[in-house]
Amino acid sequence: MSHFITGFPGFIATRLVRKLAGIHPEENFKLLVHPSQIEKAENAVRELDRETESSNGRFEIILGDITKSDLGITNADIHLDTSQISHLFHLAAIYDLAVGEEIAEKVNVQGTLNVTNWAKGLPNLQRYLYFSTAYVSGRRKGTVLETELIDINGFKNFYESTKFKAEVIVQRNWDQIPTTIIRPGVVMGDSRTGETDKFDGPYFVMRFLDKFSRLPIPNLGRGEALFNVVPVNFVVDTVAYLSHYEGSIGKVYHLVDPVPHRAREAFEMICKAQLGTKPKYSIPLSLVGAALSIPSFRRWLGVEKETLEYFSIGPVYDSSQAQQDLAALRISCPDFATYIDTAVKYFLENKDSTDKLIKVT
Repeated sequence: MSHFITGFPGFIATRLVRKLAGIHPEENFKLLVHPSQIEKAENAVRELDRETESSNGRFEIILGDITKSDLGITNADIHLDTSQISHLFHLAAIYDLAVGEEIAEKVNVQGTLNVTNWAKGLPNLQRYLYFSTAYVSGRRKGTVLETELIDINGFKNFYESTKFKAEVIVQRNWDQIPTTIIRPGVVMGDSRTGETDKFDGPYFVMRFLDKFSRLPIPNLGRGEALFNVVPVNFVVDTVAYLSHYEGSIGKVYHLVDPVPHRAREAFEMICKAQLGTKPKYSIPLSLVGAALSIPSFRRWLGVEKETLEYFSIGPVYDSSQAQQDLAALRISCPDFATYIDTAVKYFLENKDSTDKLIKVT
């Protein structure tokens, strides 16, 4: 049987394939790759072959495009035997807080509809594992349950709104497909090595500190929001095991830190790890927002304005379902305080790597 993965050779998808390949040495992997990513995908497959000592085409690239019907799989791949696909992992999406509406709708919503419809035609599918996000909660406050998917107060950006619509599509069809939905918080690099593929999310804070390292550093607003970040290895380990755990069918999991820090506390930890000091005073978020409204300034700083909203009070993500099932699998989320030094060290060593920098417009 085969595992079929969209979003390869993305950072999470590649690490997930590596993890699954180690756990299930008898399984093959069909990797849906957009034509624009073929060279990177071929390099990633060669590395996987080397690491797993495979030479029998265990990792097969399938050219396609989730925004097209039948996933745009080309005639060259008509040999794909869909009856052999037992697990479908849908990771392909636009992960960008500043994404425009049109492209977000096309990839996140239409793409998910296409993948979900395609899944219905897989005769021996045992699991459809869909990557959503905790931020389908939008502007909600208070406690958000894993069993809820409600649009009450709207969304902060098109990333959130389109991922909400996409999850609605998946949930409307999960009575026809054995489905597990994953809602991670903000995914950081590996907690053991610091490795990440791009410097976004909390790394915007590190970029901010890097630019102003010679000046007294301020706290940004009150920082009362909960800092919902998780390391990529926690997410990958969780998904790899839940995808083969019968008890996870028909469930949604919040993969968040069950005891998260406040944004101000996390900001101070990053500042201490990066600069050896703590913030000296506070400035209102409105002032920072005004500065980031100037295109030339935010491009110089390398920070998206949309990031600021996540420093304001947001929801509390209940993860009771995840904690219960992960306890049985002996998987737990590392505390941010235990790996922030590693994350900062990796950032400082790679901060000039252009392929890791997010283009800010």
